[in-house]
Amino acid sequence: MLAVLRVIAMALFIVLSCIFGLLLSIIRPFHRNNVHIIASWFGKMSTVVGVKLEINVDPSASKVGPAIYVANHQNNYDLFTLPAAVPENTVSMGKHSLKWIPFFGQLYWLSGNILINRGNRSKAMGTLGKSVAKIKENGLSVWMFPEGTRSYGRGLLPFKTGAFHTAMNADVPVVPVCMNSTHDCIKLNRWDNGTIYIDVLAPISLDKEISARDHASATHTLMAERIAQLDDKVKEDNGKLARNK
Repeated sequence: MLAVLRVIAMALFIVLSCIFGLLLSIIRPFHRNNVHIIASWFGKMSTVVGVKLEINVDPSASKVGPAIYVANHQNNYDLFTLPAAVPENTVSMGKHSLKWIPFFGQLYWLSGNILINRGNRSKAMGTLGKSVAKIKENGLSVWMFPEGTRSYGRGLLPFKTGAFHTAMNADVPVVPVCMNSTHDCIKLNRWDNGTIYIDVLAPISLDKEISARDHASATHTLMAERIAQLDDKVKEDNGKLARNK
């Protein structure tokens, strides 16, 4: 019964968010803070699925200007967790097929996000070039998922290099965003699904003498280590909960 109520609540929330988000985006299309505002709404839905968010931001990350944020992408519940960490003046990059989702696709585009056609290399490179222009001309940050797909419990997947090429071409740092593994952690029939930890790490300046591939590999290693640490915190939380029962 709890799962049914949560599904209804999530569906209703998504519909209302799309309606109000579209109204906001029609009034001020492509505004630099549309994405931050709408993302904050989605982040608040974490309580409906029974999780508490603990977001820790490195002091230097809170002061950074335009940057490329790279986050791990796990499953559909990311929609109600990671958006809480999206800072002001940030847009995200998503796959081109999102535009075909009724209402949500139009909201995603009109709010200022960037759609990329990964199946067409020349178009994808053109989109990355437009992202560089947005960063340089408008002082915007771009939120990207370097794995290119959801991991669904397979751990942190290998990174593609697009985010790192974009950062290097725009002369901005990369800011890693790490969330603990959530695969099989959220059960809609369970009242309390515990705490989800999101760490925003210190910005990384990319040396242009080093290849984007090497930067991607080094950042992957850094994020994998932090995600493992966050997973240990979740295990510790679960151990305390079991002892207190």
